[in-house]
Amino acid sequence: MRWSAQQVNASADPALVGLQGLVRSVQTPDFAGITFHEVAAKSALNRVPSQSPMPFSWTVNPYRGCSHACVYCFARRTHSYLELDSGADFDSQVVVKVNVAEVLSAEVSRRSWKRELVALGTNTDPYQRAEGRYALMPGIIAALAESGTPLSILTKGTLLRRDLPLLARAAEQVPVDLAMSVAIFDDELQKTIEPGTPSAAARLATVRAAAELGFRVTVFAMPILPWLTDSVEHLDGALAQIAASGAHRVVYGALHLRPGAREWFFAWLAREHPKLVPVYRRLYGGSSYASKDYRAWLARRVRPLIRRHGLDAREDDDAPDAWRGAKVAAVPAATLDLPTTAAPTLF
Repeated sequence: MRWSAQQVNASADPALVGLQGLVRSVQTPDFAGITFHEVAAKSALNRVPSQSPMPFSWTVNPYRGCSHACVYCFARRTHSYLELDSGADFDSQVVVKVNVAEVLSAEVSRRSWKRELVALGTNTDPYQRAEGRYALMPGIIAALAESGTPLSILTKGTLLRRDLPLLARAAEQVPVDLAMSVAIFDDELQKTIEPGTPSAAARLATVRAAAELGFRVTVFAMPILPWLTDSVEHLDGALAQIAASGAHRVVYGALHLRPGAREWFFAWLAREHPKLVPVYRRLYGGSSYASKDYRAWLARRVRPLIRRHGLDAREDDDAPDAWRGAKVAAVPAATLDLPTTAAPTLF
């Protein structure tokens, strides 16, 4: 079925009141249950707020919303800016900036552009399934490389493999950093919490393909889910597979539950693991971050395993300074029974 035949008049739909530059909305049997809202973007580069702890100043997001449908995705709240909800709409109402490559090319061609690092995949995944149809990333990569702009990519999508030859050529012109997010190594758990993502095995095969081209790939082994994926057995097995894939290093961190994601995650937890709901509420309290005690316990568990597997470790903690240290809403270790070497207990 041709997508051109799927155009609908969305101007009267109150759910799209926050969507600017709408060209058309399309559906296709290949993406059952998903509507793509094609928009003409006025800009491609997004400046990161100066107070952000992120190690880059610019991002490009060709999509808003994501069919990967990760229950914990921190970007869910951004859909509310479009007058769409951060739950089901985030998974099924995907905004596509169809002209993003052309707009970006114009922006990075300006004399004022300082060729600072541009990060891709910091909000929603640039290699989600829609990229197979729209193919926006090759134009984005080319625009950045041709302008002398360094770039980084973080994804869960195995479609990255399609663009590895292009990225290898780009790496001859500018620094290119690649990272693959692989958090869940339990296939059954993955199907419930990341239902639209490729399997861990498929993602690690993509890491291997990139490594074979000479890329020093980082794997984001996060979020680590308390009482679900933080056992020694799970972590050790995950790191063994990551090391075998040829990854250069690992970034790890406990689950973040920011507004938007927090509500959707707790609804999932109540359905799938109801006994964990009160434990998670104690662990996170009123914060988006697990307690300081839990994060310290997790670090003591993970770091020796990373050293064992020869991976260059880095702990992720993108909490602003105001949320760090004493200002984190910590739960006393005794409340959660957090021993040094054993997993936290439920009761």
